[in-house]
Amino acid sequence: MDVKAVLSAHPEWLAHLESVDGPDLVLPADPTPELLRLTVPHEDVGAVLAARPEPGGGQWWLAERCVRSLVSAMGSLDGPPFFPPLPELGPYFYVHVFLGALPHTLAYHRELGVAPQVSWATLADVGRAMAVHRKRYGRGGVHAPYWLMLHARGVLYALGRLQFNRDTLGGSVGEAVRASGTPAGPGSPSLGVHVPDFLGPLSPAACDASFALARQFFPRHFPGERVRVMTCGSWLLDDQLRAYLPANSNILAFQRRFRLLERFDDGDVLGFVYGEHDPGALPRRTRLERAIADHLASGGTWYGRVGWLPF
Repeated sequence: MDVKAVLSAHPEWLAHLESVDGPDLVLPADPTPELLRLTVPHEDVGAVLAARPEPGGGQWWLAERCVRSLVSAMGSLDGPPFFPPLPELGPYFYVHVFLGALPHTLAYHRELGVAPQVSWATLADVGRAMAVHRKRYGRGGVHAPYWLMLHARGVLYALGRLQFNRDTLGGSVGEAVRASGTPAGPGSPSLGVHVPDFLGPLSPAACDASFALARQFFPRHFPGERVRVMTCGSWLLDDQLRAYLPANSNILAFQRRFRLLERFDDGDVLGFVYGEHDPGALPRRTRLERAIADHLASGGTWYGRVGWLPF
């Protein structure tokens, strides 16, 4: 396959890749141990191994430059262009990119003094993204490889039940924070809060523990960033859920932590809750599924919502 022809649909990204310098690509002869530590699903390991790029080939060239792109922005909040979907290169191309970036990410973590268990819990999102892809589409692949760029560049960290990424406040959220009297505003350092799939209940105790870890972790490892605010943008913050879920539900307990701001389009609630689904025949196996389906059946719309809370 002519990789350059595939990349002709992404001229700005190609120009970036051709301009970036960095390390040569090194892939383990047998990456099985690394794949398992990245929690690549067992059913995908053989296919990932079979899809290994050949040295000197077009996919090797592209994987090497993707790794260079990640390394060039290691630790920086100003990231390189997002990795686009490249289905022509097969479902596992980006797994090899993240394998190639792995030694550089771990080295950066070591420089910061990040504990190995935090490193591996963070990078396990590679396998989780593959499980999410199968949940959503019923086949192998890597869901949202652009998202995993944050992990590979040392910007996002898994701390217990939740994940947190280093960020800065945007305009409208920053203005709302400033109006509250909090000494922060647009452009101020912040943390994004994320709820990964396949990690069990979103219990208040688990969330308490994660927030406590974040309040220790980031001042220790990024002492130059004075974070005062954490933000979240998610369908989980849609206050319409209050009409359907009991007051003691984990989701509503999570909502109540945040000062809610603007809505945005549905936040892909069907993808997150159901995965692969028939929109005309949504299952109602749980209280949450019944809430989502009943609200849509009555003509309602689900939204994502932005919220913030003090650090």
